[in-house]
Amino acid sequence: MRYLVIRTEKLTKTFHRQVGVEDIMLEVEPGEVFGVLGPQDAGKTTLVRLLLDFIRPTSGRALVLGMDAHKHPVEIRKRVGFLPAHFSVYPLMTAEGMLRYLAGLRSGVEWQDACALAEQFGLDLSRRLFAASALERQKLGLVQAFMGKPDLLILDDPAQNLDKPALNTFFRLVAQARSEGQVVFYTSDNVAEMERACDRVAILNDGRVLTVERGVHLRNRSLRQVEMRFACPVGLELFQGLSNLEDLQVEDNLVHCLVRGNPEPLIRLASQLPIADFICQHLSLEETFRRSYGVTAHAAL
Repeated sequence: MRYLVIRTEKLTKTFHRQVGVEDIMLEVEPGEVFGVLGPQDAGKTTLVRLLLDFIRPTSGRALVLGMDAHKHPVEIRKRVGFLPAHFSVYPLMTAEGMLRYLAGLRSGVEWQDACALAEQFGLDLSRRLFAASALERQKLGLVQAFMGKPDLLILDDPAQNLDKPALNTFFRLVAQARSEGQVVFYTSDNVAEMERACDRVAILNDGRVLTVERGVHLRNRSLRQVEMRFACPVGLELFQGLSNLEDLQVEDNLVHCLVRGNPEPLIRLASQLPIADFICQHLSLEETFRRSYGVTAHAAL
């Protein structure tokens, strides 16, 4: 049997009569970035907590780093860099004090490496945490997860509260971790994040995995709402040759459409005309689920 960093076998967790996750079957390969994409409360955090034995499965099992998560939780956690969905801090400590405390709980952490990570995020280590913003706390949470170069990173909604520079730093660290043979397993409700970083993505809804997509295939499924205003009237026929446009509407000099997958052909075509305005945004995850997978996003735990 080939070695898998994470393997779940019909992993199920119920809370009284409500399903948290059900029959989860996942395989995470060495050296990959694996994402779990789902709406809020779809079961992502429940799955993460099962992998680290913070809660016990109702049935099925999880194997992490070749070990049963229920039988060997301590050994697993020693080799995992973990960021929970809600990272708690000690408010009376400074960021440096808390980072040193957490580094002391793990083996293999070089303090200068932790400082280098903090510097990449622009994190002020002298700041007391009671005064830290949500952005600063999330940066601290990411630093403590990445420090020590763990074999496996399990990150639950790691991009929340990050501004654009911090988000770029995060993605750079994910790419570096992959290049150095680490495995990154992380959850999000943001399609664009999954497109950008992940080799493969499990689509989770209502506690169940709908499918597992390659990152490139997920990009092909992504939906963008586009509105363009030109300096002169344009004709509908100009855009009808683009096969990845949906709900195309042209009114005088205004064009509205949905773009599925790569927007480059539309941008290249539109650039031939004088553009006065261009607005592009991703559809909500709920709408993407409805159009791409034929389901409505429901809430699990």
